[in-house]
Amino acid sequence: MASTMMSQALSPANPAGPGLISVLLISPNPDLRRSLVARLPSTRWHVHEVSSGASALEKIQAGASSLILLDPALPDLKVDEFKHFLSSDYPEIEIIPINSHTGRPIVAAAPDSLSFELVREIERAGQFQGNESSLGSAIRSKQKSEQALPGIVGVHPAILRLSAMARLVAQRDTTVLITGESGTGKDLIARAVHDLSNRRQKPFLVINCAAIPESLLEAELFGFVKGAFTGAVQSRVGRIHAAQGGTLFLDEIGDLPIGLQSKLLRFLEQGEIQRIGSTDTFRVDVRVVAATNSNLRRLVQERNFREDLFYRLSVFPIELPPLRDRMCDLIPLAEAFLAKFCAHNVVLSPATITLLQQHSWPGNVREVRNVIERASIMVGAGTEITPEHIII
Repeated sequence: MASTMMSQALSPANPAGPGLISVLLISPNPDLRRSLVARLPSTRWHVHEVSSGASALEKIQAGASSLILLDPALPDLKVDEFKHFLSSDYPEIEIIPINSHTGRPIVAAAPDSLSFELVREIERAGQFQGNESSLGSAIRSKQKSEQALPGIVGVHPAILRLSAMARLVAQRDTTVLITGESGTGKDLIARAVHDLSNRRQKPFLVINCAAIPESLLEAELFGFVKGAFTGAVQSRVGRIHAAQGGTLFLDEIGDLPIGLQSKLLRFLEQGEIQRIGSTDTFRVDVRVVAATNSNLRRLVQERNFREDLFYRLSVFPIELPPLRDRMCDLIPLAEAFLAKFCAHNVVLSPATITLLQQHSWPGNVREVRNVIERASIMVGAGTEITPEHIII
């Protein structure tokens, strides 16, 4: 099909002119249109831009396009009807869906050579400033999807890259700092590092530094002896000691009280702990993985986080991208959650897929999970998730 499209694009009848390939950009967002048009080289591509489905149909019927960049947020036409019309009357035209908010291409099917070339030109022009969330690169990385970590759904290059990093560091005892927005799956990465390590047969213990009051957090971490404080009727080991031989996951490390940071630093540097009320020290063999959605560098500058602890924790940093930067993984994630929550076979309707792709997902993967879980309840015994089942 690519050769047919190319010959049409370069034919004398092509309104773009000799040597130019016609692209029709359909989006009601003028800023998005302006940005894409400015970045596509005019020596290679001739871009027609329209803001509605009706205008797009006029351009298509006039033969003004070989490729379409389609924003699903059309104000006057249902996207599935538009696609059906094109597939019936203009099957030679390739459609590349784009995200309504970012303009990034959305992976829907394997591209032919011409659509792949368009996406590569967008990348080369710097549209995404180093982000690799393109149709072409995501399709290529699908071939390497087996490299994704256990429990992680994604073919985006950033996910594959951090998966490779996690596999490498899992074989060592290096401290790992996982950063990223809330809901991106930092706990899943921490668990995967443990499960891929030689410590996988030993405990994996989690402590949320933001969920436990400061007055109790020290006892939770380091333990205490009988009589150390009011209510200490018997001795107790802390989470660090209980994780002996395994992994301790310190979630929300940015909320660790400043008074406890020096004790944690001593443990990380010397491998020793001291229970509250005791002068004895215990040597422990525990691997630490920490996570935060806070900007630790800013906390260091504000003197709310020790600089030496920051550097000790961030020996091997792993940063998770927000979902809006890897939208090619949205539908696979939604389908994975759907399979998890539904006892019978349920699919997403085309209109639902379009609706999901239009949302910016500020809550990241956790928000997708919650939306799909609600939809799986509302669909009941049905077999298709439709837009009325989606609450965003």
